[in-house]
Amino acid sequence: MTIDRAVMMFAGFMVLVSLGLGFYASPWWYLLTIFVGVNLIQASVTGFCPSAMVFRKLGCPVGVVFK
Repeated sequence: MTIDRAVMMFAGFMVLVSLGLGFYASPWWYLLTIFVGVNLIQASVTGFCPSAMVFRKLGCPVGVVFK
């Protein structure tokens, strides 16, 4: 799995977890959904993604986007 796919999977997982927590635990968890969305927009504009740096250090092969 490349870094590109790992970042997309991690973002999707975080959105689903935060939506579940927001529904069952506290509406404050929806802020995590907003954070993930803003981070995805920021990464698409600037090319800087903190989770991509973490996945690179974990040894995921580099994909097309995060070279």
